[in-house]
Amino acid sequence: MTSYNPLHGPDAPPPFPAPLDRELRMAREYVDEVAEANIHDHNAMLRAAAGLDLRLRNLIAAVEAERGES
Repeated sequence: MTSYNPLHGPDAPPPFPAPLDRELRMAREYVDEVAEANIHDHNAMLRAAAGLDLRLRNLIAAVEAERGES
């Protein structure tokens, strides 16, 4: 047993992404948004990391869907 709760477990269902062009646009917008986050603000960094994790997982799923891999 671990002393923490991960964002995602190995059995978590894969994300259901939007079309690739929309996921790419949303990823770019989120990167621009969190670029202004205060690196000394622990909560801001946690929110940015969790949001970036979500955007990246969705972007990967959209690329795989576009390629017919999933």
